[in-house]
Amino acid sequence: MARAFLSLGSNMGDSWALMREAVASLGAVTAVSPVYRTDPVGGPSDQDPFLNIIVEIDTELSARELLGVCHRLEAAANRVRTVRWGPRTLDVDIIWIDGVEVHEPDLEVPHPRMRARRFVMAPLFDLAPEIAGSDWKERAEGHVDLVGSFDAQPG
Repeated sequence: MARAFLSLGSNMGDSWALMREAVASLGAVTAVSPVYRTDPVGGPSDQDPFLNIIVEIDTELSARELLGVCHRLEAAANRVRTVRWGPRTLDVDIIWIDGVEVHEPDLEVPHPRMRARRFVMAPLFDLAPEIAGSDWKERAEGHVDLVGSFDAQPG
């Protein structure tokens, strides 16, 4: 069993419901970060803010198999890939898997841009400060607002 962290984000449709459905279908979830509202990074400037969380899971899946799970979650949320970093119903990325490094054209673990993204590092710090590191705030760019607990009703 390995501890893994997935980043989930949404800025189209009912983002709370889409993320809840994705988390519920994951199975071996051990923790879910608070929810953060974030400005989009890259892509069209006229898109809505994102809701972002980090989910900690225990898994026996390989990084490649876990990537397949991420793609299935996105497909179940009717994600359509038209514009790079554009609006999306659900984005699911592998951020970290304990003891695993992968450097392939379509899969990199740890995620190569995680430390530069505040929308990843703030919720990751909530769950795994030892991975985020004490200096994550100095390295991560962007602005995030804490929205509340993942289990709370959106307000």
